[in-house]
Amino acid sequence: MNFETIDYLKSGNDRQRKAYQILTQHQIFDKLSAYQPLLAGTIPIAIDIEMSDLDVICCFADKQEFVKTITQLFQSEKDFDLWENNRLEREAIIARFRLGTYEVEIFGQNIPTSKQMGYRHMIIEHRILQQRGEVFRQQIIALKKQGVKTEPAFGQLLGLAGNPYLELLKFE
Repeated sequence: MNFETIDYLKSGNDRQRKAYQILTQHQIFDKLSAYQPLLAGTIPIAIDIEMSDLDVICCFADKQEFVKTITQLFQSEKDFDLWENNRLEREAIIARFRLGTYEVEIFGQNIPTSKQMGYRHMIIEHRILQQRGEVFRQQIIALKKQGVKTEPAFGQLLGLAGNPYLELLKFE
C-alpha cells in the first residue's frame, strides 16, 4: 500500500471513498503541497469509527508562515480552530475544521512527514493489521468504540508493557 498519495482511497471502503471525495473536492492536498502533506490516522488503514477525523500531517520550515497559510486557507471553514502544542517531541501547529461530515485536522511540525510519529504509527499498525487479520482489526475497532485511543488499543491487544506510543515504534 502506497500511503504517500491518497489514490488508494478511491478503491477503499465507503468511508475511504468519501474521504477521498472530500479531500479532492476541497483540494486539501493541492493547497498544502508545499508542506509535504500525508494522510495519517485510522481512516487510511480502515480502523476508523464514526467520529474519526481526517488527519493531514504536514512539515513546515517556518512556523509563522505555516500558521499564516493555514489560517488564510481554512479560517472560513466551519468550526475552524488553530493552536500550538509544545508537549510533543517538537512543537506542533494544529488546525481543526469541518468539511461536510468529516472533521479535518491539519497537524504540522518541523519534521519530514514520513518521520512524524503519527505516520510512523500508522505504517506499523497497518503492517500489524496485515499480519493479524480481520478478527484483530475488529477487536481494535471494538476497543476504539469503547473510547480507547488507537495506540493504547494496539498496546492492549499486543500485550505491550509501558507507553504504547513508544512501544509500537519498536515494531519499525
